[in-house]
Amino acid sequence: MSTDVDDAGWLTWANAITFVRLAMLPVFLWLLFSTDHRALAAWLLGALGATDWVDGYLARRMHQVSRVGKVIDPVADRVLVMVGLLAVAAASGVPWWFALATLARELVVSLLTLLLAALGAARIDVLWWGKVSTFALMTSYPLFLLTTNPHHAQLATWQHLTRDVTWIIGIAGLGLAWIVLFAYIRPARAALRDGRRGRRIL
Repeated sequence: MSTDVDDAGWLTWANAITFVRLAMLPVFLWLLFSTDHRALAAWLLGALGATDWVDGYLARRMHQVSRVGKVIDPVADRVLVMVGLLAVAAASGVPWWFALATLARELVVSLLTLLLAALGAARIDVLWWGKVSTFALMTSYPLFLLTTNPHHAQLATWQHLTRDVTWIIGIAGLGLAWIVLFAYIRPARAALRDGRRGRRIL
């Protein structure tokens, strides 16, 4: 059973990285909408997405797991994803239908996560295909942004080719994300049952 000793508190390297990632979000928005450095904004967005595992890994590796980290880590991930995809759509990197379909899935996941937590469900392990879909989407949005130019300037040949490949990755990732969402129904029921059983035992 967890005790207060298990809580590493606020001041951990893992939490620091989470806050740095959040602090980089305004920098990304500034680069995208206030400068012509769209490629730099795309690379920054890609870096923010690619490092979503670092804070959790450090918390476990350095034995710095904290209650604060357990809250702000997933919240930071959701904020970065939602703001990132809406920003890319606003910059005409992707059609709005694609961004809203991705956003709707994220909102459903967030609401269901909050609901299960409120009902006392046990933790649900992330499905492998869920990780694949997330990776595909986190890869596609920076690439979509990288294959557009400020002021609708003409695209280079490599941008056309990259964008075609990115559409394949993006559509596959989005479709898989919605399919995996329904695959969580059975684990969610089991987690809810286990959580309630654990409370009865206590």
